[in-house]
Amino acid sequence: MNKQHQYDTSITWTGNKGAGTAGYGLYERGHTLSVNNKTDILCSADPAFRGDSNKHNPEEFLLASLSSCHMLWYLHLCADAGVVVTAYTDDAKGIMEETEGGGGRFISVTLFPRVTVSDSSMIGKANALHEKANAFCFIANSCNFPVHHQPACTAVQA
Repeated sequence: MNKQHQYDTSITWTGNKGAGTAGYGLYERGHTLSVNNKTDILCSADPAFRGDSNKHNPEEFLLASLSSCHMLWYLHLCADAGVVVTAYTDDAKGIMEETEGGGGRFISVTLFPRVTVSDSSMIGKANALHEKANAFCFIANSCNFPVHHQPACTAVQA
């Protein structure tokens, strides 16, 4: 039997300017993301969809979820394989296309992990583990578009 996990979040719309949704341009896209015992996150739509550019949007959360999940699996696999990672950053980029009628979907995401390992002898294995991390990543496995990786690895010691 597969083990299941449940996650709970709460979204509260904060964009009623007095007239509710009486017209498309009469309300703000602001909302608050809440998770029990964690700091609330102020959110909005992407500015292209009448959102507030100073707030996070769902598309950014999707990229962040993929990047974070990949990193956590990657670090786990490196620890198991004896690859000592001393630093990790990623600048994820996603492409979303709008479809006729106003809908849309992501068509690809590319992660650009920059990894530092403790010794140059680990670089080959460190780079190879990104593919395995992608295979384990819960979020990547839930997407209907490709998640690519363009890793760069350096070593503290040559």
